[in-house]
Amino acid sequence: MTRRLILVRHAKSSWAVEGMDDHDRPLNPRGRRSAAAIGRWLSDKGYLPELVLSSDSARTRETWQRLADEWPRDERPASPHVQFTSELYLADPHTLLSLLQGLGSETTVLVLAHNPGIAEAAMQLAIAIPEQAQFSRYPTGATAVFDIDIDDWRSLGWRTAVLRDFVVPRELPES
Repeated sequence: MTRRLILVRHAKSSWAVEGMDDHDRPLNPRGRRSAAAIGRWLSDKGYLPELVLSSDSARTRETWQRLADEWPRDERPASPHVQFTSELYLADPHTLLSLLQGLGSETTVLVLAHNPGIAEAAMQLAIAIPEQAQFSRYPTGATAVFDIDIDDWRSLGWRTAVLRDFVVPRELPES
């Protein structure tokens, strides 16, 4: 069976409030536009998850909301289950892999997290690394879609995922 994994780095956050705790930083205006553009792209491509695993930071929560707001109501899967967890806040790739290996029967999962962990996980999961410079840099809003030929998530390992699609917000209109 093929599983689909969507790895999204949060959109651009604001540094406007000096001294604000990193965990509490919201998106800036560019980040809001970018998150909406990524949401439209995911919807247009039919990459809609059954489960969302997200860091519990303010910027990942806001990114998630803006992604989901762009999905037409009639195309949304039956409300994807969303789990916000502190385990994904600045998580390393091994933590990401461990969380994914503990999943149930979901076939399409979206992970919304931070660099450097999300970028490193994408690089280590991919069977082949694309030549796009942005993939290894994984800028804010970067989104990779992988297909993985496994029967269950416990079988997920490094170098098991085929990159199906990759985009960064600046490649999209209205970002």
